[in-house]
Amino acid sequence: MTTTNRTSHPIALRDATVTDPFWASRQELVRTQVIPYQWNALNDNVPGAAPSYCMHNFKAAAAQNAEHHKEGKAFVPPKYTFRGFEALPDDPAHPDPDKFYGFVFQDTDFSKWIEAVGYSLTHHPDADLEATADTAIDIVCAAQLDNGYLDTYYILNGMDRHFTNLKDHHELYCFGHLTEGAIAYYQATGKRKLLDAACRFADYIDFRFGTADGKLHGYPGHEIAEMALVKLAETTGEQRYADLAEYFVRQRGQQPLYFELEDRRRAHEGGRDYEPREQNYAYYQADKPITEQTEALGHAVRAAYFYAGAADVARLTGDPDLLASCEQLWRNIVDRKIYITGGIGATHMGEAFSFDYDLPNDTAYSESLAWTPPPIYRCTYRVDESSPIV
Repeated sequence: MTTTNRTSHPIALRDATVTDPFWASRQELVRTQVIPYQWNALNDNVPGAAPSYCMHNFKAAAAQNAEHHKEGKAFVPPKYTFRGFEALPDDPAHPDPDKFYGFVFQDTDFSKWIEAVGYSLTHHPDADLEATADTAIDIVCAAQLDNGYLDTYYILNGMDRHFTNLKDHHELYCFGHLTEGAIAYYQATGKRKLLDAACRFADYIDFRFGTADGKLHGYPGHEIAEMALVKLAETTGEQRYADLAEYFVRQRGQQPLYFELEDRRRAHEGGRDYEPREQNYAYYQADKPITEQTEALGHAVRAAYFYAGAADVARLTGDPDLLASCEQLWRNIVDRKIYITGGIGATHMGEAFSFDYDLPNDTAYSESLAWTPPPIYRCTYRVDESSPIV
């Protein structure tokens, strides 16, 4: 893994201090009120709020693992059962302790929370919050399978179908957020338990995906694994994580389109989780390789994550074609598809980019995750070593 001093790099969070009264007060509000509230929400302890079921799912998966490891007791893993993109209990007051509930990406509620905890602990050590986080991490890690896989949707609903619906079922997205959270917590506390779990999951993904015969030639449906893998490589020094990120970036949109093959297979199988409809693979930034893409299209958050990950790979590899593609997509966004606030994704229909210069105020999407991605700046070259970075 090589980098060059001709690219910019994000500074360490511990080296940045917010002193502006407005933002400092918001930061303090998050630390003292939002993070504790979110922990209650993750455990379905907020009266009147819709349950998350996040920690419920991890506890159920951990209990299933414990049952599997009981000496002398045969364990029969469940066969996959599709229960909808969101599964809810028949009796909300009495959810089944052994079943998965929530959206297919529900695990990321924990991952985003632990990332926020890591960021908070970086500047504000808090023994009680750290103890709570360690307890949560113990539960999450207890849910991890022996092979490293860690996604409660398939662990509880049936591992025989994992990695069969990459386009829609968010497994690699969940991995990406878990990794980002694990790194943030490790950088704040020096504790490796969750980071090691993320590494084991990454190892399993690396074992399953690639261009070699017998491997899956797919890539994330909802991107973020790309940028997370680069960060994991830089945190651990493991080159193969960067190589896996590069594979995901370069494989996306190659012919034959993996998502199209996946949809055909699922249609042939006729499972309940397949909905016949016209497919738009550009919505997933997967209709052509990134080096052939000239316009930001599709789901805005997916796109921002993907372009950021591609920029990271361009930074690591020094590939001029990939860098040029990142810059072209960047210019398309900032010249034609960005709000003055920095928000992107002009339409709530599909949470997506609209056509050039269509930036309505009243129906703007611009989710907080859909904004011009700072990692693009990592590919901005200095004119010389004394020149400021643009």
